[in-house]
Amino acid sequence: MGARLWVIAAWIAEDAPVEAAIPAECLARIRSLRDFVVEDARSARRFLAACGHPGPMRAIRMAELNEHTPRAEVAALLAPLLEGHDLGVLSEAGVPAVADPGAPLVAEAHARGIRVVPLVGPSSVLLALMASGLEGQRFRFVGYLPAESGARRAALAELERQSARNGETQVFIETPYRGDALLADLLATCAPATRLAMAADLTGKGESIRMDRVEGWRKRHDPIGRRPAIFLLLA
Repeated sequence: MGARLWVIAAWIAEDAPVEAAIPAECLARIRSLRDFVVEDARSARRFLAACGHPGPMRAIRMAELNEHTPRAEVAALLAPLLEGHDLGVLSEAGVPAVADPGAPLVAEAHARGIRVVPLVGPSSVLLALMASGLEGQRFRFVGYLPAESGARRAALAELERQSARNGETQVFIETPYRGDALLADLLATCAPATRLAMAADLTGKGESIRMDRVEGWRKRHDPIGRRPAIFLLLA
């Protein structure tokens, strides 16, 4: 069969039992691996410990792949696979390669004929879309928007136009410390009838999901605070 690259979904919220987010069969696979490529070693160790990985952690080979990794160094991260060992790839939360590191490594594996196996687990994009009540047949995930407010408002206006033109839900995320600023720009930019959903702390104890028209959000909205959140709009 040959060595395989396992693409592993990690927990989104660390305050919930890992068993609530990761199926038992996937947990068993995670526990069997001894080689990983991870976005951040410290968070990966916390996740593996929560998964009940038998360790010891010092015996696990762990290489980092993140925004600081030069593209020319990605191929070398496949070394365990070329030695005949299965390799797991982990990002800090949710699924690798979707608004998180991992895609270049997966592409290198395909180029070398290595089998890539995605494991079932939480994806904030799909969980939020499922719970939003918005258009789920046609949607577009655009990742992060510009950090500067003026550019962000321009991007939001364009997303709203595209949503109206194509009848598609626009999905985007933001870092926890800019969630309230993004929400303020949404309410200042979008038309009153546009539907807006926001999901925060998905799968966690403080999970909150709300969908309303922008005019309803303007009448009542609570601060998001420093929580991971994902936003969806449908014009």
